[in-house]
Formats: sequence, structure tokens, C-alpha cells
Amino acid sequence: MRLLQEIALGIGGWRLLRALGVKVDICHLNEGHAAFVVLERARDMVAAVKCAFDAALAATRIGNIFTTHTPVGAGFDNFAPGLMQRYLGSFADEIGIGFDRLLAFGRRDATDVQEPFNMAYLAVRGSGTVNGVSRIHAEVSRRIFQDLFPRIPQFEVPVTYVTNGVHTPSWDSSAADDVWSNACGKERWLGDLATVEEDIKKVPGEQLWEFRNRSRQRLIDYARDRLAWQLATAGLSEEEVSQARHVLDPYVLTIGFARRFTGYKRPNLLLHDEERLARLLCHPQRAVQLIIAGKAHPRDDEGKAMIKSWSDFVRRPEIRPHVVFLADYDMSLAEHLVQGVDLWVNTPRRPWEACGTSGMKVLVNGGLNLSELDGWWAEAYRPKVGWAVGDGREHPGDPWLDAREAEQLYQRLENEIVPAFYERNSSGIPEAWVARMRASMAELTPQFSTNRMVREYVGRLYLPASRLYRSRISEGARRASLLCSWHKELERYWADIHFGELRVKQEGGELVFMVQLHVGELDPDAVSVELYADPGGSREPEVHTMERQEALAGDVKGYLYSTRLPARRPATDYTPRVVPHFDGAAVPLEAPQILWYER
Repeated sequence: MRLLQEIALGIGGWRLLRALGVKVDICHLNEGHAAFVVLERARDMVAAVKCAFDAALAATRIGNIFTTHTPVGAGFDNFAPGLMQRYLGSFADEIGIGFDRLLAFGRRDATDVQEPFNMAYLAVRGSGTVNGVSRIHAEVSRRIFQDLFPRIPQFEVPVTYVTNGVHTPSWDSSAADDVWSNACGKERWLGDLATVEEDIKKVPGEQLWEFRNRSRQRLIDYARDRLAWQLATAGLSEEEVSQARHVLDPYVLTIGFARRFTGYKRPNLLLHDEERLARLLCHPQRAVQLIIAGKAHPRDDEGKAMIKSWSDFVRRPEIRPHVVFLADYDMSLAEHLVQGVDLWVNTPRRPWEACGTSGMKVLVNGGLNLSELDGWWAEAYRPKVGWAVGDGREHPGDPWLDAREAEQLYQRLENEIVPAFYERNSSGIPEAWVARMRASMAELTPQFSTNRMVREYVGRLYLPASRLYRSRISEGARRASLLCSWHKELERYWADIHFGELRVKQEGGELVFMVQLHVGELDPDAVSVELYADPGGSREPEVHTMERQEALAGDVKGYLYSTRLPARRPATDYTPRVVPHFDGAAVPLEAPQILWYER
């Protein structure tokens, strides 16, 4: 069923666009579910231009952008070869590539007849750009796709990122809308947001606190009604239903979290020490209350056990007034939660939160975040806008990680968050809390909105891809045909390329590198010689293009390449390498070959 759905989405989706007369430069694939479109799109071009399939794929793939959202390779859809043969064997023949080659698009090892077909691999091999949904997620995705780019450093596995954003008008409350409209104007989200930050920073603290109080009251009214309905539906007594209408307190610090209950999201981290949490919730002067929502996958026994742990905790008599667990988590419930909570808690195990947008939705509503330094929060966090859990590193296999981070969670709440909420000035306003509210609203809301996200997709990905696509399809796909010829030359002659002598000398404050390269029958313009050094203390590796000099004496296919660099690092840090080169090609995405100089 899943395979049929993805055939309908990818192949059928493209045919629908064609039937509607919609002309498309860019296909944006969110996850691999629609990846069959790369094959159908190429087939469509074969029919339109009368070119070979390889040329059509070279032309169209540059207009495909693949956004991966999963932080684990196991999250990709895989299909058994027999199932693929049943539903796509004839399709492979129709597009003229044969079934074995179709399977090769979705396999790490094309020769492994047992390997299933991976939709994400097809998307990577059929796209001109691949991106993750946060900076950390791009790093994780490079690890996931490393096998598709053997011998290429992980830093250079071709996955960029565009951090997600949320559509703020869909998530702001009426009270928040009033504040933003008065400060920034009704049309604030329709422009470039240039003045939004400064405008919202001018809002008086009294006004911000008054709107936060109204939002919290509205959430509590909703939570009481929904809990009463929930209990009545479950057949509880009238007395218990009536009591539900009096839980929670509109003047108490209100924390929310809602998510799918599964192991890596750690929804029970707050329950690590139940008695400590109970003392925090039931403090006589500075009480705290929780509104929790979520559901587990029907086959996730661990997730269901986590829900039971919360349900058992909530049944304790002293806890009932302070904690509400709302069942049947849906968009309506999510909307009320993000609009009303003072603090949003998110505790995934790093780096398994690809981005996480729930915490972004509280920003426009004046809510603050207490979150693991993962996904979007690793980019957003600064002490003046919220609070963080974790040390910003990964700790795979650490048995004490949850205990340490639960302790950190409790300490943040006890020593920083609760005092900031309850310490008031003579007007009854928590100045430290409101200062964080203002900074979070002003600085983070525009940054993590779809305004920024869409502009980034358009400027960084869509427009460059569209220009390259149009270049490749012009003149009967002439550029794409040249690209195919280049690919064939690389495949035919790459094994013949080899390095000769490497010489390095120092001249003053510079290092001069000279290396010989023998290209055999390959056109020297089809490759580029580079000098590479690992990142060291920075995030980016050093890559310097070496200039081709004179041909080597007595070798018409041998050349000397050289470059000069400041002598800031030892010469041994640098290694020459050869990579494919074609103007406008996405290397290594379209040509993953690489040859390293071996000392």
C-alpha cells in the first residue's frame, strides 16, 4: 500500500501537473515519498525533446530539490526488490532503463541483489540539491548519506540546510495579534520584517504581561472544559467531572509540552524524580502547573508505557490540581497550548530532533522555551531569550545522560525559571521574565517564521536551481547532453588518472605546492585539482584550487599543478586531490568520483 501511494504521489503527481498544464521548473520533494517523480519527470522530457533518458535526467534533476526531515536512516521508506518488480518492472522498461538500473537508483550497492530499494537514495540521486531542516540535522544527514559518497569527507557530503520556520498568523492568539498589530501594523508578516524587531521591543512591559495573563486564562478555561469532556466521555462520575472544572490556577506558572510519546523524545524526563517534581508543583508560594498532551504509536509499547507513567502521576491527589493530561492530541489542542503556556519544554535526545517546530509556535505568543540544545534551539538559544538543557554535544551510549539532564532540568526550573516568574516589581510585573519575553518575541519570531524560511529557499535554492534547469533544457537540452558526455568520459577514463611527484617548498611566509597529474585519455578540463585540509578548529575544511601549469616533458597527458598558501599550517595538513569539473554541475552530488594523493 505504501509503495502504491508513493507511485501515485510521484508518478501520478507529475502526470497531474502535466494534465493541468502547469509548467514546473522546481520540484521540491519533502522526504523521499514523492521521489518517483524524478524518473517520471525525466521520461516526460524524453518524449518532449526526443533526447536520451540520461540527458533528460541530467536536465531535470538540477530542478529537483530534496529536503530530508528524518534524523535516522531507518526512517526512510524501503521496498523489497520483488515488490518493486511487481509494480515498477514494466515502468522501468517503458522509460528505457531496465529494471536493474531502476533498482540501482535506490541502492547503496547496485550489485547487491538482496538490498532493498531506498526512496531517499533515489531522491538524492535524482536531485540537484539536498538539504536538512536545521544546521545540526544537516550534519546528521551527512552521516546518514556518507555511504553514497565514499572517500568524500563527511564535511563535504552534499547536504546543506534551511532551518524550518512556522507560519505565525496560523498560531498567534487574538491577544497576541492585538499586541503585534498595535506595535508593527496589520501587514507586518507580508513584508521583509525589517522593522519588526525594533517595533516589538518598544511595547511596554505592562502591556506584554497583561496579554500573557489573558492568554494563560484562556488556555486554562479551555483545558478545564476539555478535561471535563474527556472524563465525562470516559464514564467518570459527575463529581469527578465537576472537579475537573476547577483544576489549574490562572495566576500560576504554566508549563506545556505536547509531542509524540516515544523514547528519543524523552517525554518522561520531568518524571525522573517524581517527588522532586511534586515538590516543585505543590510549592505553597510558588506553585507550578503542567498541561501535557500527546499520543504514542499503536505499536510503540515504550511510548504507551510513558503515557501510563504520567497518568499514574496525575492521579495522585496532591498532584491533580496542578497537572492535566489531555488526550486525543490534535491541531486544535496544539493551537491552544502554544498560545497559552508561559513555558514550552522540549527534551529530545540530541541529535534526534531534526528541527522541532512546536517551540517556534510559542514565540509569537510570548511563551518562552526550555529545550535541549538540538534542532532549531541550538541555533536560537541565548540566555536572554530562554533556557537550555544539555551541553550542545552528543553522548551516544551514555547510561547517565538522562539522569544528568533531568538534574539540569530541575535546577533550571527551581533556581532560574520559577524565581524569574514570581519575582515582581511594585506594579506586580516580573521584570526579568518580561525582558526575556520581549527579547524572544522580537528576535526569534521573525527568524523562525516562514517569512525567513521561504525567502531562504527562494534565494539560496529555488532561483539558482531554476537558472541551471533552464540552461540545461535550452537548445534541445544541448547542455544536458554535454553533461552526459562528460559523465561517460569520467566513468570510462577515471581509473587511468594518477598522481606523480608532489613537491612543497617554503618561500618567505608562503608554502608553494606543486604536484604532477597524469590524466590519460581524459580531457584535463574535465577535472579540477584541489588542495584539501581538514577543518581543524573551524567548521569548514580548507579547499584551494590548484592552477594547471605546463605539460610535463615527454607526457602530453601529464600536467603540473601548483598553488601558494600562507604558511599558517604545516604543509603535511594539506593533501592534493582530483575531483570532477563541469561548469554548473553539482559536484559531488552529480559526480561523486574523487582521487586522493597517497603519500
